[in-house]
Amino acid sequence: MGWLEGQVALVTGGASGLGRAIVERFLAEGARVAILDRAHDAIERLQEDLRGQRDRLLTFEGDVTNFEDNHRAVAVTAREWGKLDCFVGNAGIWDFSTSLAALPADGAKLGAAFDEVFGVNVKGCLFGARAAMTALARSRGNIIFTVSNAGFYPDGGGPLYTASKHAVVGLVRQLAYELAPKVRVNGVAPGPIPTDLRGPQALGMGERSIASLPLEEFVRRAMPLGRVPAAADYTGAYVLLASAGNSGTTTGAVINCDGGMGVRGFMRTAGGEKL
Repeated sequence: MGWLEGQVALVTGGASGLGRAIVERFLAEGARVAILDRAHDAIERLQEDLRGQRDRLLTFEGDVTNFEDNHRAVAVTAREWGKLDCFVGNAGIWDFSTSLAALPADGAKLGAAFDEVFGVNVKGCLFGARAAMTALARSRGNIIFTVSNAGFYPDGGGPLYTASKHAVVGLVRQLAYELAPKVRVNGVAPGPIPTDLRGPQALGMGERSIASLPLEEFVRRAMPLGRVPAAADYTGAYVLLASAGNSGTTTGAVINCDGGMGVRGFMRTAGGEKL
């Protein structure tokens, strides 16, 4: 029996990348899983690949920055399966480490980039939590937000992305306080993942994927564990936090599973050897 046997979860951005890995792991742990994603083609691929589990999978095509899309996904999931135990706010976009100096020196363009990054990364979490809170309170359920190493440390993105992920940490703590004792709220902060994570359209990065970057080089420089994790490597933290039987006393916490980036310090000498 899995850790999430009989549970019902809703995962945003669940059709690809880390979100899909979470969906697959939750299914393997015995949960029924709904996804909300705006990528039509990715949803179709997921449905085809998981066609043997269609009785435990619901899919909704929609935008996390639209409250009605969040509300519809929650309402239909709760109606179809009788409850909702876990909401995973995972949908996100990255700014490809665009520095302040490289951002547009134009208020309208810069504002559009800000609104897009914060819209998906922060408003999407807020909208999803607001849509799900009543159903979660009924089930004594939980919320999990995907944070990032950039929610704690610099150089995991540019100022837009880093600020947005710091804001998600703030949401974890504030909502954990407000929704206790009925709903636990936590986060998971992964490190780099070679997925199809895209950038903001406002910066011309809507078709650019993080998987196109030389992540191996970054990992050798920045991560003490020294390897590029697969998306599935991060899913255990989500399972732990979703399981009331294994993390029932945990709320307002963020699990850092970033390969040790927060403790890297001065890893190597000028000659390249470890101290």
